[in-house]
Amino acid sequence: MPKVPGLLKGLGVTLNTLKRTTIDGANTVQYPHEKEAPPVRARGVIALREDNCTSCMLCARSCPDWCIYIEGHKELAPPRRAGGKPRQVNKLDRFDIDYALCMYCGICVEVCPFDALFWSPEYEYSEPRIADLLHDKVKLGEWMETVPEAPALEAGAEKKGKK
Repeated sequence: MPKVPGLLKGLGVTLNTLKRTTIDGANTVQYPHEKEAPPVRARGVIALREDNCTSCMLCARSCPDWCIYIEGHKELAPPRRAGGKPRQVNKLDRFDIDYALCMYCGICVEVCPFDALFWSPEYEYSEPRIADLLHDKVKLGEWMETVPEAPALEAGAEKKGKK
């Protein structure tokens, strides 16, 4: 007999919730047909700006899952000043992220000193085979179009230079 008050209390909570959803309307979105916009600066997929990447390997070395694969080579570039020596520049050959391994922690985006990696709000990138979750630099570059612009600095937040 002592279980009856607990049962009635539970049914009361259920009936109150049912009453609220019938009056206020359900909040369920029929996903494939109706899509909600993701929140601003949402974490979806990592996008690559290939021009900024110097293949310094900081993102690959700091990744806890070791899901970033980078290969590059060095090329000689013309000197910056007339009469200067040619300089060596790293060129990116391969930049792959295995999203089957990635845990979306964002360490790679934070540690990149050249702003080559960004969060894209794109979240629909499922694949029929798990092996297809290895995305190359071409696919990662396509997602740069979906990356929102960085918010403007607030007044008084300009970078301070040397005086």
